[in-house]
Amino acid sequence: MTATLSEPAAVGEVPTFDVTLRIRRFTPETHGDEAYWQEFTIQAHGTDRLLDALHKAKWDVDGSLSFRRSCAHGVCGSDAMRINGRNRLACKTLLKDLDPEKPITVEPIKGLPVIKDLIVDMEPFFASYREIMPFLVSESQKPTKERLQSAEQRERFDDTTKCILCAACTSSCPVFWTDGQYFGPAAIVNAHRFIFDSRDDAGAQRLEILNDKEGVWRCRTIFNCTEACPRGIEVTKAIQEVKRAMVTRAY
Repeated sequence: MTATLSEPAAVGEVPTFDVTLRIRRFTPETHGDEAYWQEFTIQAHGTDRLLDALHKAKWDVDGSLSFRRSCAHGVCGSDAMRINGRNRLACKTLLKDLDPEKPITVEPIKGLPVIKDLIVDMEPFFASYREIMPFLVSESQKPTKERLQSAEQRERFDDTTKCILCAACTSSCPVFWTDGQYFGPAAIVNAHRFIFDSRDDAGAQRLEILNDKEGVWRCRTIFNCTEACPRGIEVTKAIQEVKRAMVTRAY
């Protein structure tokens, strides 16, 4: 179904379009274990976000449609999904950038068990995140003043502090799709954030964890993760820097 202009808009009024959402649904309570496709046609503005269109489909058409969202401003990372075959945040994706004249396909992110519709089980993702010790470790005594850090020291890991744990990078990785044990890009990015932090004392321990057969050496440098990151983190570069740190440490 194509998107068509609605009734002529008044002067100064933004015109609306009929937009078709083709959503991959999974509702075991009514349709068993088989996923299926359902189309929703709603009216929207070109400047609306995909999240706005999903809200209209849920609120005005079918209240059983399920998806995660929270802040709606690209900070919480809860509404990551596959939109026209690419991992994105629904709250940061404008309809005008998706060619609304064609049906917009929306699917759950890949590699994680689907609970319902666009909602996936994030526990395997967070289990890998917890395993790399995502917190500052200081073996020294409690400082009598703040731990100072130069601008250069902060810059060393600044990029990887931007992660919002949306799983867009990890669930775009073909290795993660086929290997349920792989740590995944997001866990490695968050390990990078502390490995290169001058205030942290557990870098060697994290490198040992990631030196496992399901750690950084499973990365095939495909760059899907970097392309998928909604915060613009150079994910593949961070993974390579962790690999290099392992080799440097070994020799």
